[in-house]
Amino acid sequence: MFHIKAIHTPAVWESVLLVFGIVAMISVSLIKFESVPHLPILFSILLLIGYGLLKRIPYKKLEKGLVEGAGAGMGAVFLFFFIGILISSWMMSGTIPSLIYAGFHLITPTFFFAIVFAVTAIVGISIGSSLTTVATVGVAFIGMASVLELSLPIAAGAIVSGAFFGDKMSPLSDTTNLASSIVGVDLFEHIRNMGWTTVPAFVISLLLFGVLSPSVTTGEFDKIALFQETLLETGMIHWYTVIPLVALFVLTIAKVPAFLTLAISSAVAVVLSFLHQSIGFSKVLGILFSGYVSSTGVEDIDALLTRGGMESMMFTVALVLLALSMGGLLFTLGIVQSLLAQIEMLLKKVSSVIFASAMTAIGINVLIGEQYLSILLTGQAFQTQYEKLGLANKNLSRVMEDAGTVVNPLVPWSVCGIFITNVLGVSTIAYLPFAFFCLLSPILTILFGYMGKTLTRIS
Repeated sequence: MFHIKAIHTPAVWESVLLVFGIVAMISVSLIKFESVPHLPILFSILLLIGYGLLKRIPYKKLEKGLVEGAGAGMGAVFLFFFIGILISSWMMSGTIPSLIYAGFHLITPTFFFAIVFAVTAIVGISIGSSLTTVATVGVAFIGMASVLELSLPIAAGAIVSGAFFGDKMSPLSDTTNLASSIVGVDLFEHIRNMGWTTVPAFVISLLLFGVLSPSVTTGEFDKIALFQETLLETGMIHWYTVIPLVALFVLTIAKVPAFLTLAISSAVAVVLSFLHQSIGFSKVLGILFSGYVSSTGVEDIDALLTRGGMESMMFTVALVLLALSMGGLLFTLGIVQSLLAQIEMLLKKVSSVIFASAMTAIGINVLIGEQYLSILLTGQAFQTQYEKLGLANKNLSRVMEDAGTVVNPLVPWSVCGIFITNVLGVSTIAYLPFAFFCLLSPILTILFGYMGKTLTRIS
């Protein structure tokens, strides 16, 4: 899609007006009317088609651009399907419950904020969803901080930082899969490459939360104990449940394609699930499609474990296809090329291209408040520029996550910002200064760009 040939050369003012109209339409729909992003994107597609018809461009050519744009996301679509299957199979096998159970064992009164950050990171990686992590274990931790009379903004900052570390680095995360697939990078190669900026950001954040943690000797840890007890009662906490995770790591190190890695790990998990569950194959198929449904009776645990399935990925798949279709039209009509041509003279250096792409991802988050679009549109706009400078695509996919995925919770009117504020009861502005990981990630990716470090050239 990034090589779609423009069939029209719009005036710069027309390009600016159209982009402004699209951004305004999506922003108002998401922020004011709390719409899902699909509808304003569909309306934006109609706007672009209308513009093309006014310019006497045959509808067939517009349709071709639309289809070519959507076609660029088919690799991501199939990957998303297997992510849904992997999550539900890891739930059945007990892999995810066991990881969460192990994480809860780390909670102690000492270094509370640092441990909250580490545990939410473990849970986030285990389930691949930042918002689910915040809404479950995050709520438990904010309650504990309140009982211990600790700073709620710092506690919320630790929760958000850990949750979005997990969202960014988990192979189960839809944003991680989206960023890698949209620019044609292997999922696990993308995750390994993100380590250059993510590991320093994690270590610095952990140290900062450790310094800010007061010495607490008493407190109410009953809720965590209840979580652990409930997880044990499911009968899914066993040593062998880590085997699917080990298989995932081994296949990743062996550089097996992500598609096959996810499929094999899922198959191993399904086989293991028969060791501690009396379950028929027809039910297994139902779980793989519709997702695992937990029925422990503890609301927070059920919310944490009821996940996965191919069906759960349909929302994301639809969004990806719509956004890429819109991108196909933007390229077909020459709108993106027209805008990039105005700043192309400024994009001759590696540092300037990385800075521009990072600021674009941040800007889309601020203007639209949607992390998926910040990833999609940044990838669409800058892949050609990276290639011109001889930079491998995994550099761009890393920037898209460093400045796209983790910035969304820092915007008060964004999807994540609004959700987190409502769930934790702490305003975005209050926790923003303490969401160290989310603040450090874009800073480090821009800094490394200027230093020329950790960048991979096209071989």
